[in-house]
Amino acid sequence: MKVLVIPCLNDNYSYIIYDENTKIACVIDPSESRPIIDAIKTNNLNLKYILNTHHHYDHVGGNKELKEEFNTKIIGFEGDKNRIPEIDILVQDKQTWSKDNFEIKIFHIPGHTIGHICFYFPKDKIIFTGDTLFSLGCGRIFEGTHKQMFESLNKIKSLPPETLVYCGHEYTLQNSKFCIKYDSENNKLKDKIIEISKKIEKGLPTIPSKIQDEIDCNIFLKANDLQSFSKLRDLKDNF
Repeated sequence: MKVLVIPCLNDNYSYIIYDENTKIACVIDPSESRPIIDAIKTNNLNLKYILNTHHHYDHVGGNKELKEEFNTKIIGFEGDKNRIPEIDILVQDKQTWSKDNFEIKIFHIPGHTIGHICFYFPKDKIIFTGDTLFSLGCGRIFEGTHKQMFESLNKIKSLPPETLVYCGHEYTLQNSKFCIKYDSENNKLKDKIIEISKKIEKGLPTIPSKIQDEIDCNIFLKANDLQSFSKLRDLKDNF
């Protein structure tokens, strides 16, 4: 499988993952339709599925137009069936959804929203985490609880360390400023900041990251208990 990183809106990322042999594609969290349509046509792909991690407009804004353009099927969490526009296929926590050479494990990861899920491709060691896990950060807690977010991050943290993480926004550099403030002796984090700064200077995405990088450098994944995590999340809200 090949992944295309598609910048959308101000700082969102949508992703197209496709089978290089069949050219059948999925798009994850299409914020808007035009960049997706352009990428699909440029690469001669057959867009069959839209995967939504959660219902926020900057993750589903392109659903309707893409469905009309390509006759796609929209896949989302059963608990969000009334909030994800044009949804067709309802998936559940821990379900494996398979079609057209795609094999996707669904994890329910509430915190940012109650119905947030992620899409894990175990054969390809790729995960799309939406607004739950960011590179060097985690999402704000809008609908869920600190406990839910802490547990959701631990689910992701338990995946194979080489797993590539594709998240919903380009927040990495700003997140790094918070991490280094509270983890100033972390040499791996210092190296990571140099790496991401070089990418940004070249106009490149800082995504994907790896699970191991996040374990080593992301202060939210380094929190060992709910109390520590909650304090960090509250500090980040006012950072």
